[in-house]
Amino acid sequence: MSKKRPPAKEVRTFVVDAFTQRPWRGNPAAVCLMEGPAPDTLLQSIAAEFNLAETAFVWAVGSEGALPGTRRLRWFTPAVEVDLCGHATLATAHVLLHEQGSIEQEVRFHTRSGTLSARRAQGDIVLDFPAEVPMPIPPPPSVIAALGVKEVQEAAHAPLRRKLLLCLRNEEQVRTLRPDLAALRSLRLDPPTLGVIVTAPGSGGVDFVSRYFAPWVGIDEDPVTGSAHTVLGPYWAAKLGRQRLFAHQCSARGGEMQVMVRPDGRVDLLGSAVVVSSGVLRLPDGAGRS
Repeated sequence: MSKKRPPAKEVRTFVVDAFTQRPWRGNPAAVCLMEGPAPDTLLQSIAAEFNLAETAFVWAVGSEGALPGTRRLRWFTPAVEVDLCGHATLATAHVLLHEQGSIEQEVRFHTRSGTLSARRAQGDIVLDFPAEVPMPIPPPPSVIAALGVKEVQEAAHAPLRRKLLLCLRNEEQVRTLRPDLAALRSLRLDPPTLGVIVTAPGSGGVDFVSRYFAPWVGIDEDPVTGSAHTVLGPYWAAKLGRQRLFAHQCSARGGEMQVMVRPDGRVDLLGSAVVVSSGVLRLPDGAGRS
């Protein structure tokens, strides 16, 4: 008679559309509520299984010196771990603050980009993120060719976030971009770059629009990118002369947020999120041991 196998270890999971008030729009992220640390290989395998732009893994940190409400947070694309992800942080905060019966007004996360926080704001969530002012550079001809852009108004680079920003003349040029992603993926850029932001002035109450391409980390086009707005916010605040900005990322799914550029070198990103599914992930035998 064979021994009965112990039940598989389970992880509670959610799929959340971030930076939108409607399902099937914004940027989807998976959120995994972990009991504690797990091997990188397991986390990467889970992210590949979900196959979304980002999968977030969150768990409570030890009590030693940690403030109440502090968690550890990591983000993985299907291919790599990343240093900062806005939409998956918003998704995680939404799950913790709105799906778990929490009465907390704010949660804090220890991350590879330092301590980040998320707080309730009249039904929405405000993310407190580090900002980076991009530095002007000559427009890279190879990137312009791969994007199929005829003319670039300005180019700038954010070395900490490793993002290249290209400003076009108008919103229509951003919306109608049809980049050659294989050509873009083949480029090895100097300064080092992991994502390209294409932006232009907005219209109809929107201060600026953008799209974001990151084939180097397994994301051909990201639907709505919080980390890109930590660069876009300071860039457009300087151009428009005001600190509160309304942004629309005009990908196929589309999404929006408010960006508040603060004098302390940080930005507040205000957005909404919607849970579209929840369940449990059954881990294979022996998984979850770090």
